[in-house]
Amino acid sequence: MFAAGKTDIGKLREENQDKFRICAINDETVFSVVCDGMGGAASGGLASEMTSNAVYERVQLSYRPDMEPKSVKSLLITSVEAANSIVYNKSLEDVHDAGMGTTCVAALVHKNLLSITSVGDSRAYLMDNKGITQITNDHTIVEYLYSNGMISEEEMKSHKMKNVITRAVGVEKTVEPDYFEIDLTGGEYILICTDGLTNHLTNEQIYEISYKQPIEHAVNELIDAANSRGGKDNITAVLISV
Repeated sequence: MFAAGKTDIGKLREENQDKFRICAINDETVFSVVCDGMGGAASGGLASEMTSNAVYERVQLSYRPDMEPKSVKSLLITSVEAANSIVYNKSLEDVHDAGMGTTCVAALVHKNLLSITSVGDSRAYLMDNKGITQITNDHTIVEYLYSNGMISEEEMKSHKMKNVITRAVGVEKTVEPDYFEIDLTGGEYILICTDGLTNHLTNEQIYEISYKQPIEHAVNELIDAANSRGGKDNITAVLISV
């Protein structure tokens, strides 16, 4: 099992508000968390840094290889909930930090089980010899409109509220993370990324660049590809090969 990640400021932003952490907990377990501070919101970079550090440290401290899947689920969800409290309380201390928030995707791979929790519109994908599948759900207004049949998939791409998220870490007193659990057979790639990548690359382009490639090379290629297509936002990509 191998993991690699990279973040880039992109072509237009003055600050990189994306943060990520990767950890090989043991020979059979890899953990990573990716966060994207809310674009344009006060102290988004601080929110993403606090969240990524809080989730990472809590998982490192509490994870045990003999944990049952339900305990791993509880650990990931409570880690994001704890980070939410930290960021929310910080936002109340200083008017300059009011309203800050971040997306969060955290993934833990132990042997042949993938556990993921997410908030916001940063994504996790699974790639295998059949293709690429998005695991997480976007917590956005356009996703809500699409899911309820109010706009088409094509309209989602150019909708004026495309980047408005409906759920984020640190904005409210509590947060409800999604959770996903997938059995792996070996040979899969897991991608965790921010929307600075997915706004520029299609699923098919991501798959072509990434799957079966050396992961350190692939994350660099993903960043370069997003920048070559405009690089309008911060870009972060983490790849885990099973």
